[in-house]
Amino acid sequence: MDITEVAKRSGVPASALRYYEEKGLISSIGRRGLRRVFEPAVLERLALVGIGRAAGFSLDEMASMFAQDGRPRIDRKQLAEKADELDRLIKKLTAMRDGLRHAVACPAPSHMECPTFRRILSQAVKGASSRKRPTARLSVIG
Repeated sequence: MDITEVAKRSGVPASALRYYEEKGLISSIGRRGLRRVFEPAVLERLALVGIGRAAGFSLDEMASMFAQDGRPRIDRKQLAEKADELDRLIKKLTAMRDGLRHAVACPAPSHMECPTFRRILSQAVKGASSRKRPTARLSVIG
């Protein structure tokens, strides 16, 4: 299949296909005129790349998941780590969603007067301050 047909059948633009080839995710088997030609199996490989991208893997991470012969070589530990990362993100997004839903339905005259909203705000402040990492510690000698 030439690059135009691969793009049409996979839904991946030709420019992305060329970039994926540059990154080592796919490889062409030659050219027909100026167009790259791919084996039909490239569609399955692109589907794997699409799933990986949807799960949050970078293109470099995805490239490392294929052996030299093009077969998938998926590190289960890496998959488990990504699943754990997604669990943390889901928990964070769920809390954000719940906070927004509460803000919409809160009967308090002002959100700043709402105990639940104040608790959410307090937790957000604690979370933001725990993410800051001091670069150096200063000691005061008195």
